[in-house]
Amino acid sequence: MLGNLGENLTNTMKKLVGMSVIDKKTIKEVVKDIQRALIQSDVNIKLVLELSKKIESRALEEEPPKGITPREHVITIIYEEMVNLLGSEAAGLDINERPYKILFLGLQGSGKTTTIGKLCRYLQKKGFNPAVVCTDTWRPAAYEQLRQLTEEMDVPLYGDPDNKDALDLAQKGLQEFKNRKVIIFDTAGRHKEESDLIAEMDELDNIINPNEAILVIDGTIGQQAGEQARAFSQATDIGSIIITKLDGSAKGGGAMSAVAETGAPIKFIGTGERIDDFELFDPERFISRLLGMGDIKSLIEKAEETIDEDVAEKTMNNMLTGKFTLMDMKNQFEMMNNMGPMQQVLNMIPGMGNKISKEASKMTEDKIDSYKIMMSSMTEEEMMNPKIIKQSRIRRIARGSGVQESEVKELLKYYNNTKKTMKGIGKRGGRLGGGAMNRMMGQFMNR
Repeated sequence: MLGNLGENLTNTMKKLVGMSVIDKKTIKEVVKDIQRALIQSDVNIKLVLELSKKIESRALEEEPPKGITPREHVITIIYEEMVNLLGSEAAGLDINERPYKILFLGLQGSGKTTTIGKLCRYLQKKGFNPAVVCTDTWRPAAYEQLRQLTEEMDVPLYGDPDNKDALDLAQKGLQEFKNRKVIIFDTAGRHKEESDLIAEMDELDNIINPNEAILVIDGTIGQQAGEQARAFSQATDIGSIIITKLDGSAKGGGAMSAVAETGAPIKFIGTGERIDDFELFDPERFISRLLGMGDIKSLIEKAEETIDEDVAEKTMNNMLTGKFTLMDMKNQFEMMNNMGPMQQVLNMIPGMGNKISKEASKMTEDKIDSYKIMMSSMTEEEMMNPKIIKQSRIRRIARGSGVQESEVKELLKYYNNTKKTMKGIGKRGGRLGGGAMNRMMGQFMNR
């Protein structure tokens, strides 16, 4: 996320943790590293200097609270000032009336339509059943793209590609979905200089009378995001902002800090291409991950959203009691995949994200996919009782999955090692310590 910003900041924190003496020279060195990381991520230089000045003065002048080491105190100061840089606490959507109407705005190409799909999925997970109205009469494929997105999620859509009157579409959509809990209105992408579209936006706002007007901003545009946010807020009442494309953008830090400067709340961020790569923006959790401090709360929430509790409990019991089968391991892999890209998940585990590179994470994901293909070539009997898999069965599984026999043997070795590790943990009372976690991950990373 945010290009190399997270990696650079995490390395700075690791360096700080490893320093034996925390003095003026050390603090200045750490502050320079933070400055460098933020400037490389396109954060406004004036803002960077203000931030680093606050960190340096607090670190040099404040006495650490009782029971806190100087090193821990400096880390806390960096964390607090970075959170302040990105604004207030997590806001979210306060859906308190029916129908709750959300008006989507943004430049063409900002990822507005895709983000509507992501918000629909997010709302579904929260127990809401949204509907979508397409009022974009300018982009030829707008309705079709929304149709494909909403059909996949079983979200009702109103629109008419032959109707070129956006105001009429908005009125009819309101009538069509008047009994829905949430209605999301897609609008044509626009620019602050396009006076006719800005005028249309004002008229749509009057007709829809939205509870929330959300501006979608492309995170790759960097510091220009602040100017965009200000221009749109002058034309209409912007309630919140969603920043997209933060998964690999070197300018994402610039976009986020520029928007935060405007005072408009960032409510959600897009963190990848998948429909589920979308999350409520919480400055505290976000900075915690950027600094390599993990985000256990988000990890638990993500697990609760994606994991079948009964399957997870059965798999864990089997792991800890020595009854672990290949079927359990396949279930484990499915649960890991459902939670998102491995690097994102690892970044939520304190101390794990900075130990495993993006390349190693990708290799691990590829390895898991390969193992799942091999397991799909096994019989149910083999999955439940792996001991019966001897040479002839290995040969058949390798042919069926298009791999070498050595790769099937590697899978079986990983399974046996995992079973042995987990059985040992079960005997010690079910505690999965960092050493055990590292050994399990190491089986993948060292291949």
